[in-house]
Amino acid sequence: MTAWIEEQGLSLDALEQVLASLNHRSIDFADIYLQDQVLESWSLEDGIVRDAGYSHDQGAGVRVNSGEQVGFAYTDDLTQSALLASAQAASGIAARGQSTAAGLSRQTKQPLYTGHSPFNAEPQTRVQFLKEMDAYVRALDPRVQEVTLSLVAQHEKTAVVNTLGVAAGDLRPLVRFGVSVIVREGDRRERGNAGGGGRITLGQLMQSDQPQAWAKEAVRLAVVNLGAQSAPAGTYPVVLGPGWPGVLLHEAVGHGLEGDFNRKGTSAFAGRIGEQVAAKGVTVVDDGTLADRRGSLTIDDEGNPTQETVLIEDGILVGYLQDNINARLMGVQSTGNGRRESYAHLAMPRMTNTFMRPGNHEPGDIIESVKDGIYAVNFGGGQVDITSGKFVFSTTEAYRIRNGKIAEPIKGSTLIGDGPEAMGSVSMIGNDLALDSGVGTCGKEGQSVPVGVGQPTLKLDELVVGGEG
Repeated sequence: MTAWIEEQGLSLDALEQVLASLNHRSIDFADIYLQDQVLESWSLEDGIVRDAGYSHDQGAGVRVNSGEQVGFAYTDDLTQSALLASAQAASGIAARGQSTAAGLSRQTKQPLYTGHSPFNAEPQTRVQFLKEMDAYVRALDPRVQEVTLSLVAQHEKTAVVNTLGVAAGDLRPLVRFGVSVIVREGDRRERGNAGGGGRITLGQLMQSDQPQAWAKEAVRLAVVNLGAQSAPAGTYPVVLGPGWPGVLLHEAVGHGLEGDFNRKGTSAFAGRIGEQVAAKGVTVVDDGTLADRRGSLTIDDEGNPTQETVLIEDGILVGYLQDNINARLMGVQSTGNGRRESYAHLAMPRMTNTFMRPGNHEPGDIIESVKDGIYAVNFGGGQVDITSGKFVFSTTEAYRIRNGKIAEPIKGSTLIGDGPEAMGSVSMIGNDLALDSGVGTCGKEGQSVPVGVGQPTLKLDELVVGGEG
């Protein structure tokens, strides 16, 4: 547990009494999730600070589970009386009976983040940093016409107690920097975006050389697209670049491996444990324990330590991502993937950092193996149907491959397919695994949480490409 709970006038005994008040109901599980979150943001456009924001929110959510039923109530009043009222409201779904709660036991785990609070830089230095970065970006290329910069820092404090005896807390920093540029050449204007961050401090970000690297990347991407030609349409071999293209894996495969969809039988992967669901050599893992990564958590939002979970091993489906309730209903253990956007939301199984492990092919050899195809390096938005696994993704940086060499850049291409088929068409896996720079945000059932994605260079033998050609 963390000291900020005691600052609200609460104690472990008080929270245990709230859980004990549910003993007159026949329940399987109950928990209290407490959260305090401070968010600060700044944006600079055309050299002027256009927006600066600050928010501070705190509260608690009480969840009661009986069979497949879930009762939930939340409050922004962190007093024992308000929590008792929330507990009684949430327990209305359960019949009268008897339940028992284990005595709470404090649990600790070594934090995965190098700093607790991200706000270790004075406000004036943040604005100065943005102005210096604006000048830096404009000096990179005379074709740069517009520059928009953003800087966001969040400090989240959480605590969880439940009827299983868990009492745990976490202090989570999160920082993100973004660069968006528009370049112009003649009558043509193109945009480039880049950025990143992680569970670090503002000082760590601002004092590193990463912002400059992201600035160069944004300008490079915009300039590449100045010369891009219309994308072809048809069925082609597709090579996916390392790192951020793992967002396709996240969406088209990862969501389908979350426990709730599989318990309900609505996923394309439901009931397929032990089956070949991808090409040999394909191993997909979710790992919430990577230090300082955007998707990492010391504990999940149910108080469970995060872990590395193998989902697909050498093409065989071996597991799903689980939270407490879906794990109990499926007769397995939680994988530490219970996540929620805030105290006002229910926890559900969600990804943390999801990626494909590397293979043994050199990236250059993968490109050389393609006579006529597409090399997709960066992605924008996409849509996925969990039940069928079908997806549509748009690229923001892509090239034609001609006779084993990367040729002209193309614009307006979309990749169309379904997750299991796409994973089955993987024929070469690079040795260059990379994770994204720290920009991922995942949406599910109206909730957004920070995540990480990654993969090595991949060759898919056949994929439908939508374009204008």
